[in-house]
Amino acid sequence: MPVQHALYRMHELAFRTQYAELKERTASAGRLLQGTPGSLQLRRGTGYAYWYRVFYPAPGKKAEQIVCKDGDTAALDEVSREIEFAQWTSAQVRNLRKLDFQVADKGVASVLVELHNAGILGACLALVGTLGFMAWLNELGAMAVSARTQDVDIAARQKLRLAAPASFLEAMEATRLGFHPVPGIPSQAPSTSVKLKGRDGLRVDVLTHGEELGKTVPLPQLKWHAETVPHYDYLLAEPSRAASLAGGHCIPLTLPQPERFVWQKLYASAERKAKPEKAEKDLLQAATLGAVLAEQQDELLSDSFRDAPAALKEVARTRLPALRRALSGHPQALEQFELALGPAARKRSRPSSAGP
Repeated sequence: MPVQHALYRMHELAFRTQYAELKERTASAGRLLQGTPGSLQLRRGTGYAYWYRVFYPAPGKKAEQIVCKDGDTAALDEVSREIEFAQWTSAQVRNLRKLDFQVADKGVASVLVELHNAGILGACLALVGTLGFMAWLNELGAMAVSARTQDVDIAARQKLRLAAPASFLEAMEATRLGFHPVPGIPSQAPSTSVKLKGRDGLRVDVLTHGEELGKTVPLPQLKWHAETVPHYDYLLAEPSRAASLAGGHCIPLTLPQPERFVWQKLYASAERKAKPEKAEKDLLQAATLGAVLAEQQDELLSDSFRDAPAALKEVARTRLPALRRALSGHPQALEQFELALGPAARKRSRPSSAGP
């Protein structure tokens, strides 16, 4: 008889409360400081004295930002408070990492902080992919194994809610990490991604809904383009306010609804035929998040599945045998998936040919 493994464990209530407090305080903090909290230093040069913030935007890369003239007490006090808050946040994130909360690396933190400060992360972009999965584990108070990733996948709705256009590329350049646009395919196509140098360099992809996978569409309000993915209109409907832990930061952002995230991941796992390792990762993320929702939140997965596009449903149903294996240790969650995906569910959703 196969060994039944649990896909997740729940954090203690005290730890979940600690995370909730951090998220609440960060949500009202406004601008976030890039990199390490840093320190204030007074420099005297050409007859004038200026205060600078000295910090590290990336490991081993020292930088400084001018704060104000000496004597500008209001500006100096404001940055001092920001540094103090950043120090507190960093300590909280460090503690949560020790408690097995999901924390992405410092490069991811730089990307998310700059998108937040540019006012476009919460307004029109949602975090998806593996980083979105990691964020939902924290939000739901669950511990699970999550593969590290060098991809930051952010998804935009076609109609953005920005008061004024904001440049995605300028936000990436503000990280000081050295991002460069990735050539499109074909080469004359506009770029939809930026990347750091090196084969394993951090990559940021901008995605949006489209009937056909891999097309390039403009996002004028971001002065950028996005790559299309089928059914992202379903995924991005009514996103949830949340946060992501990365580096020493807690960054406010939006995530797709977790139930929709489950079904989109299941669909993706079936469509990645040429990339079996990524397909397995998507399946495991769908199963894990679905188990948390069904067992801890009493979520009826069949309700959200009912609203999914017909094409997504048909593809997702092909993954039921794989889900049975993945959820061998979670009979309650498997029952929810069976109700949504099994033959009985298909029969219920089929229109009746009989008259009224």
